[in-house]
Amino acid sequence: MLYPELFKQLESVRWHMDKDIPWDRFDASLLSDEQAQTIKMNAITEWAALPATEMFLRDNRDDSDFSAFMSIWFFEEQKHSLVLMEYLKRFRPDLVPTEQELHEIRFEFEPAPALETLMLHFCGEIRLNHWYRRAAEWHTEPVIKQIYTTLSQDEARHGGAYLRYMKRAIARCGDEARAAFAKIGVLMASARRTAQALHPTNLHVNKTLFPRDTIQSRLPDPEWLEHWLDKQIAFDLQWENKVVERILHNLGLLMDRSFKNVQELNRYRKELTASLAAGALREASAA
Repeated sequence: MLYPELFKQLESVRWHMDKDIPWDRFDASLLSDEQAQTIKMNAITEWAALPATEMFLRDNRDDSDFSAFMSIWFFEEQKHSLVLMEYLKRFRPDLVPTEQELHEIRFEFEPAPALETLMLHFCGEIRLNHWYRRAAEWHTEPVIKQIYTTLSQDEARHGGAYLRYMKRAIARCGDEARAAFAKIGVLMASARRTAQALHPTNLHVNKTLFPRDTIQSRLPDPEWLEHWLDKQIAFDLQWENKVVERILHNLGLLMDRSFKNVQELNRYRKELTASLAAGALREASAA
């Protein structure tokens, strides 16, 4: 089991909201209304760990190890929402999200293949790590800068934990897992070609609720994410390339081969798909 080891690892570096956040360094003159509004939106977005955890537990009922790890991930992700709300409570109480605004983003995600969902969230952690690093640079108020840096480090550790479960999946499932990871990897490493950001909070997850079946669509300002990325924290091509590089690098380690770009990963995906189809055909013929 990976859960006991991951628990010890993450417990050893867990930060304390009262002791590790320098609340006394707050400088009101360095926090603009525009910046404060983005903190509210991120606080609500982080609350999406609740429906995501419900999805993970439902779709991984046969995997008690991974489900137990969700207790760590859920706690730490909800803590992200909480520390952002604590910041607003202390310094901009008029912007603290209401319970209804938080509850609005709790809705059911449709069942999806567990391996693909695992890879999707691994990529999401990489992306969020980079978003928050950029947010820490954009903000000017020292306390919120430290909070975003702290959250970015958590997201990196979560990505590392997901990677451990991905390695385990390859050991158990072989090319089936490789194909699932490559498929989602191609999607998530191609964000520069899409009109919107590719992250679990901005993907459609329940067709019966379309178009209000993404986390972002249920925010008080559904257009906020793109504006935050493009106009505020300026998450430009240079930063996007860093995300793509990390995805390709980690997939290369998983697959024991190198991917210089998403095209090479896509060719590998096609090879895996063809191999799995040929194997299924042989099995069907033998039967």
